[in-house]
Amino acid sequence: MLQELLHRYAAMARRDAIPPAWDAILGVVDVVHSIDLEDVTRARRLIYSGPSLSARDAVHIAVMQRRQINRILTFDTGFDGILGIERVRA
Repeated sequence: MLQELLHRYAAMARRDAIPPAWDAILGVVDVVHSIDLEDVTRARRLIYSGPSLSARDAVHIAVMQRRQINRILTFDTGFDGILGIERVRA
């Protein structure tokens, strides 16, 4: 999630927006999980499971599966229809 924030605001040339967005996310997130080789390997397998699954979404799903997390708060519809994952709409 935090890497997505950095990616998005840097791509939009809005680096000034990073600090308040960063603080807002950390204000509502309980835990930030790291990504390891097991997650990336699982993400690689997940990418082949559906044509619409992006690499970023596959990494998020892999971390969620390893950590037994089944709910994600996101506007990203790429998580819809993923078995065992419930997308919470904001």
